[in-house]
Amino acid sequence: QVQLVESGGGLVQSGGSLRLSCAASGRTLEYNAVGWFRQAPGKERERVSCMHSGDGSAYYADSVKGRFTISGENAKNTVFLQMNSLKPEDTGIYYCAAGFASRGNCPYEYDFWGQGTQVTVSS
Repeated sequence: QVQLVESGGGLVQSGGSLRLSCAASGRTLEYNAVGWFRQAPGKERERVSCMHSGDGSAYYADSVKGRFTISGENAKNTVFLQMNSLKPEDTGIYYCAAGFASRGNCPYEYDFWGQGTQVTVSS
């Protein structure tokens, strides 16, 4: 099993920044890619970004390109999501998830999920 714990959420004004962390523990060899998702009230869950640990390739949703950056510290089994120029529409619960993917791709399915961290952007 793999345990994922998100942190770093909070309340920020529009235009501000936050850095989310996703710390993994347990059988970390059971995944090679980590993704960030978010879910706003009344909306479906949306994939925001993912990163493959093997080649460092990253994916970003169009809505966050140029504003969000995903990165990782393999030695600490931690993945970060740096969020800049935040907008009210970025508000939601942010989840990290882990799974297996071929190089250069995001997982089709994610096997492990964290509990989420709330991000609220005020206008």
